[in-house]
Amino acid sequence: MDLHTTSTTDLPQTANAILNFAGDTRIFLFYGDMGAGKTTLIKAMCAALDVSDAVTSPTFSIVNEYAGKNGPVYHFDFYRLKDQSEALDMGYEEYFYSGNYCFIEWPEKISNLIPDSYTGVRIQVVDANSRQITIENI
Repeated sequence: MDLHTTSTTDLPQTANAILNFAGDTRIFLFYGDMGAGKTTLIKAMCAALDVSDAVTSPTFSIVNEYAGKNGPVYHFDFYRLKDQSEALDMGYEEYFYSGNYCFIEWPEKISNLIPDSYTGVRIQVVDANSRQITIENI
């Protein structure tokens, strides 16, 4: 599925479309250049899931846990990981296989640890306000 956004006001509708497309999938991998809008889209998806906590980038903590209406939502940012062993050390399996939503930024840093089933979200910058978003279920 391909979506095109031209403003942050498009994000609530975009977030709902992605969640509906994903169905029962709870693992989401977000690909895109630095500044493409991965965290901003994740904020919109958390809002669609009725997350009551403030959603921020977990760049330094690696994972943030948010209180959702139907259980915790986990938000990962693996950008600063030196190698996959750091994800192993933090017990990534407990999160990924918990059945809860997991939003993962920079999944290419942990490519060998990604579950077999996930929804991939690729964000491409078109211009300062526009993004092309490609979603696929794997």
